[in-house]
Amino acid sequence: MSNKVLEDVLEIIKAAPHSGQSLLLFALMKTLDIQKGGHMYLLGKLKEMEPATRQLAYGLMELMCDNQTLSEEWQVTLQKVESAIRSNS
Repeated sequence: MSNKVLEDVLEIIKAAPHSGQSLLLFALMKTLDIQKGGHMYLLGKLKEMEPATRQLAYGLMELMCDNQTLSEEWQVTLQKVESAIRSNS
């Protein structure tokens, strides 16, 4: 599952780095990346997501539950996401 979820998230963010949906996914990824940080993300933000984006968010949370946020794949994807977000500032 990790490849597909991370690829889909990266595609959405690259397509529209400053859209609300992209920024919500980016914020979630950054939150899930902070180990021992309590993963503080307001669940109310899920209501702001479109259904397809929300499914990706659930997939990202599943990856966190499987300790995949420590994987090289997660870190590489997160770097690409950050680069996409910052590239069009």
